[in-house]
Amino acid sequence: MRKGQGFLRDFIDSWSVPQAAGPPELHATDIVASYGPIEALHGVSLRCGAGEAVAVLGANGAGKSTLLRTMSGGMRPRSGVVTFAGVDITHRPSSDCLRLGLGLVPEGRQILVKQTVEENMFLGRLIRKDRAQAAQDMEQILDIFPMLREKKRQIAGELSGGQQQMLAIARGLMSNPKMLLLDEPSLGLAPALMEELTELIRRTRQERKMGIVLVEQNVFMAAELTDRAYILQTGRVVSEQKSSEILGNQELLSAYLGARRN
Repeated sequence: MRKGQGFLRDFIDSWSVPQAAGPPELHATDIVASYGPIEALHGVSLRCGAGEAVAVLGANGAGKSTLLRTMSGGMRPRSGVVTFAGVDITHRPSSDCLRLGLGLVPEGRQILVKQTVEENMFLGRLIRKDRAQAAQDMEQILDIFPMLREKKRQIAGELSGGQQQMLAIARGLMSNPKMLLLDEPSLGLAPALMEELTELIRRTRQERKMGIVLVEQNVFMAAELTDRAYILQTGRVVSEQKSSEILGNQELLSAYLGARRN
């Protein structure tokens, strides 16, 4: 890189990336999204306040992951508006959303299986310029996930499924998000590991005071972790209510979530 180009790149980055204009609240309004000619979301609206935890529930194919990708910059909607921290991010790339403080832990973990745990976590801090604080944050996150501290020099592909999921969340936290979008964190985990993961997510939210949007098929886990829930069916919101009320509504559980309380 020629002399001065690094400064120029930093200057362009600071100029082009939007600055927060309000509290870290997420608003999606009338989102329509498609895969080619197939419309996956038909005017979906969602809000998540600062420090709030919101669940997005529904059966396979309901549009849950599509909604998260659209809100986090991974997919552009055909119409509708997404704002975060008072900034219109509808057509912003995911890197801009991340710099604003909107993080995503994608479905399927998507860790680098040939790199170490520590190297995967370093990926989460690439957008940060506060290197000293990022190093302190890594220590705090390793305190939350002590298993990762023990295995931080181990190849990530050698971890169990539950450990890889914890690594994916830890990597997401390394970007220092003000709100974290979690896509199916319990997918493929044994019941005992789901209980552990539930406690880790709860603890992380409390300690870091961040908002959470949780996409989950496990309605019982989601209801335990969140304040409100949106239920999607074939790309539409069919219900919005307090999470605590969902488990007592057997008609709702059976009709839209395929679940039954014992």
